[in-house]
Amino acid sequence: MTDQDRAVTRRAIADALMIALDRRHEVLDTIVDSADRASAIDAVTDLLGTPRIASEAVMNMSFDQLTTESRKQIAAELDDLNSQLSFTARERPASADESLRLRPFAADADRDIFATRTEEIGSAGDGSGSPAGSLDDEIGSASRRVWAEEAAWFVAVDGDEKVGMVFGELTGGEVNVRIWIHPGHRKKGYGTAALRRSRSELAAQFPATPLVVRDPGAGR
Repeated sequence: MTDQDRAVTRRAIADALMIALDRRHEVLDTIVDSADRASAIDAVTDLLGTPRIASEAVMNMSFDQLTTESRKQIAAELDDLNSQLSFTARERPASADESLRLRPFAADADRDIFATRTEEIGSAGDGSGSPAGSLDDEIGSASRRVWAEEAAWFVAVDGDEKVGMVFGELTGGEVNVRIWIHPGHRKKGYGTAALRRSRSELAAQFPATPLVVRDPGAGR
């Protein structure tokens, strides 16, 4: 996780704690009415409109965090994190959320989102920077590289919505990682979330191989 990832997550948590303290009576009633921990976290998430990871932090609050001094410390941390980051958690909610997941690219089912990516970027899917060929040629070539364990392509999804793609291409002893987010889903934090998810996925695909993050249209 990058320093910015950590700052984004920490800010989401600090923000949720402050909201929970301001609405502590509602939060307590919501938790008391819940059947178990998992349902309580879901209920707090719905009540406060916070990412699940932040709602878990609310559930883990201890009584000493309710004191005036502790509230001042949380507020000071939140102010410091806000000064470091140019966007708010509400402007880019997906950056700290856990709803985004990656699944392997499917040649037929995901042709649509790859077509959108190729139309915008204009370059081949292999990250070479060369002009894109036909969709059939591009997808066929990718399928062969994946089969040969030279590449790994993923579709980033949030619920049933395809929000982007992650490309990993093995070359020169390292994996070039490129993340592309659909134009309709940008500036919401999906790029940060996809990068965070991609590390574990690509590390499993290419163990002990360095990962190098590239610009979406960059060559090798």
